[in-house]
Amino acid sequence: MVVGDASIDIDTLVVGAGPGGYVAAIRAAQLGQKVVIADKSELGGVCLNRGCIPSKALISAAHAYETAKHPDAFGITTEGVKVDFKKTQEFKNGVVSQMTRGVGGLMKKNKIEVFNGEVMFINESEARLFNDHESPRYRFKHCILATGSRPIELKPFPFTGRILSSTEALQLDEIPGSLIVIGGGYIGAELGQMFSKFGTKVTIIEGMDSILAGFDKEITRLVAKNMEKTGVEIVTNAKAESAEQTDKNVTVKYSVNGENKEVTADYLLVTVGRRPNTDGELGLDLAGVELTDRGMVVVDHQGRTSNPKIFAIGDIVPGLALAHKASYEGKVAAEAIAGLPSVVDYKGMPAVCFTDPEISSVGYTEKEAKEKGINVKSGKFPFAGNGRAVSLNHSEGFIKLVANADNNVVIGAQIVGLEASNLIAELGLAIEMGATLEDISLTVHAHPTLGEIVMETAELVEGHPIHM
Repeated sequence: MVVGDASIDIDTLVVGAGPGGYVAAIRAAQLGQKVVIADKSELGGVCLNRGCIPSKALISAAHAYETAKHPDAFGITTEGVKVDFKKTQEFKNGVVSQMTRGVGGLMKKNKIEVFNGEVMFINESEARLFNDHESPRYRFKHCILATGSRPIELKPFPFTGRILSSTEALQLDEIPGSLIVIGGGYIGAELGQMFSKFGTKVTIIEGMDSILAGFDKEITRLVAKNMEKTGVEIVTNAKAESAEQTDKNVTVKYSVNGENKEVTADYLLVTVGRRPNTDGELGLDLAGVELTDRGMVVVDHQGRTSNPKIFAIGDIVPGLALAHKASYEGKVAAEAIAGLPSVVDYKGMPAVCFTDPEISSVGYTEKEAKEKGINVKSGKFPFAGNGRAVSLNHSEGFIKLVANADNNVVIGAQIVGLEASNLIAELGLAIEMGATLEDISLTVHAHPTLGEIVMETAELVEGHPIHM
């Protein structure tokens, strides 16, 4: 019972209910901690409600639409294929609602108290939680910060009217006739290609010399080629300078190698990165939490901040902004609080982009390994040599393996092709357990499956390929 403004004592306060926060809360509860989780928005965070899940639902719908329009290779003829985008959005919203309810069920099952509202730290071990109805004060033994990130808004391109962030783009109730995308990273590439499959004329303006700069160029070239097939115009080495909008369209002025250009479209989508949610009225200074000059939280190998009672995970700590990275870090932090020797190890952390074809990567690229002085052996096997890929009419792409030539231990893998997002898991496990090429090649893979390509690639790098 709380008397007056007295603090409620709890074991662990989790701030943020995204894929990092709610996973951390569950693991903490499993380890016997009394947990309160607070978020001003929905359970599941940006990823579940306004990012990963809704975008993949729309991407799946776009794939289905494109396949229905072009089934000729299978001898199927269709006429009058149409898309009712409002119903497509209903499907997406249904997926999100189902998953959000699932997270709520997990909170209840693990006896985690959920508070829908803001958090403001009072000192190094207390925080005020508040909304329109209540403002309880908690004294915690430990706290896990998982406040996530938000789209970066550039001054020349404020999110208003026809200038959109990814959040607004995922909520459109119509398929744009045309769309400009500033930023060719994974969000811009995924959403740009998705809309192009629905029939939108898409122009991507990218400042680097290629899209998807975080991935090996060897695999992104195939994605760019495929995007151009569906009418996506990719402008690289470009600097977007200004935008003017009316009630019907928006015009972007940009330059390429000193030459001024402009393009007009129904909407402008700005995807130039995300900013950590460590500012505002959170009060991290009162909590004694140190930040970098970019607003990232400084943490150790267990996620512990400069305040030993407070841990931080996900998009607000250095490293890639990945939902699965946040979940992993959340489990490590909860276990560290419980006294377990858990530490973060990003050696087997995969990165995935749901373009068409999909791309994924884990461990070192060949270039990175050589730069670290590792004696490397590598090789790639094409999807075109795999019976399952050919029978699915998706024979483009390849799997590349990178191994230490001194001991044949697998240290990296890159995939571009159908189901790359799923295939990378086996190679992440291989790297995590220190598997050799022989360990993979001697593992019998069912036929005919895409997974056989992993085995075939290992055999190729060993020097005795069967189907190559």
